[in-house]
Amino acid sequence: MNLEDIHYYEPSQGHGLRHNPFNAIIAPRPIGWISSQSKSGQLNLAPYSFFNAFNYDPPILGFASIAWKDSVKNVSETGEFVWNLVTKDLGDQMNRTAAPVPHGVSEFDVAGLATAASRHVKVPRVRESRAAMECKVTEIVQFKNARGEKVQGWLVLGEVVAVYIDKSLIKDGVYQTALANPILRSGRGGDYVEVTQDRVFEMERPPGSSHPAFHGS
Repeated sequence: MNLEDIHYYEPSQGHGLRHNPFNAIIAPRPIGWISSQSKSGQLNLAPYSFFNAFNYDPPILGFASIAWKDSVKNVSETGEFVWNLVTKDLGDQMNRTAAPVPHGVSEFDVAGLATAASRHVKVPRVRESRAAMECKVTEIVQFKNARGEKVQGWLVLGEVVAVYIDKSLIKDGVYQTALANPILRSGRGGDYVEVTQDRVFEMERPPGSSHPAFHGS
């Protein structure tokens, strides 16, 4: 690739394109469909595209919010949340939970979703979701820029204390990712990617690699 074929920009000076490419380049990203509950018992369900898993033992996952929204407020009050898997059949309902709603209105009701009781947290999970994880908050971190100044963004990290999996997604003791047809966020205004079996391929890990994930060296 020739250097003149590279589009270069510095984020602080603007990207010069019609749409910010940052979250389209870092893509696709799993969706953090987070159910939470306020201290008073008000339910909230919201999708976050800045989401991922960060540790195996103990299992830790996290989501980031670009503002102090209800999800962050709720988990800061209660120390609990649930992550719910978004699959293709739940895409429209997930999208509906992204819409702003009046205070006191539950996104479960807006999207026509049912709740299922959790075992170790008070927050319910999405009954229709084929996998879910109960989480206890370990950290809530406000982001800073390179100058050390705080910015409007928060990372919520939680330890997974319980996992639910649709048994039909487990074959010979192995969870089959593609069988669930999960969807992932892929930038722009509304681009998504669906994981299907015909798009899955396998690469043999290097000799001596002891863990199934790339974890640096």
